[in-house]
Amino acid sequence: MARDSVDAHNQRWGKLLTDLDFDVEGAVTRMYLITRHLKRNREAVLAAHGLQGFELETIHALAGRDVPYRAGPSELAAELRMSPAAMTGRLDGLEKRGFVRRLPSDTDRRKVDIELTPAGLAAWHEAMDVLGEEEERILGVLSAAERRQLADLLRQVNLAAEDPGTIDLP
Repeated sequence: MARDSVDAHNQRWGKLLTDLDFDVEGAVTRMYLITRHLKRNREAVLAAHGLQGFELETIHALAGRDVPYRAGPSELAAELRMSPAAMTGRLDGLEKRGFVRRLPSDTDRRKVDIELTPAGLAAWHEAMDVLGEEEERILGVLSAAERRQLADLLRQVNLAAEDPGTIDLP
């Protein structure tokens, strides 16, 4: 099997940390490096498409809903874990760009709903297509069965990471 930069990392640190578990260190370091690579790719793709990360995050939240891609501002703020005031500012900018529009709520005339516009949906599709190409490229070195196995194994690791009872912060 081919060696990567993490093998050299483990070899270097293994000399200093004699109790180092190479499998744990290797897996964590590789996850970090892959995540860092995807983040840099994401930033470049967004810049090329004239989008900011927070803009994609917001239109992504709307695009994930059924047609007509609507949600209330408070619902979006809660989903994106931000204050309603910050969400208002974000929506103002997206509305100016023509990516979303505010409409009277169907259920409460005192409220508004936020709807993703065709321009917002197109911007989302364009960015997601390019982001998906890089994800497919790097995971394309695995067979379909290996990708399924990796996804299942990472689910187990993620469940442990998401378990709030296991976090022991100082």
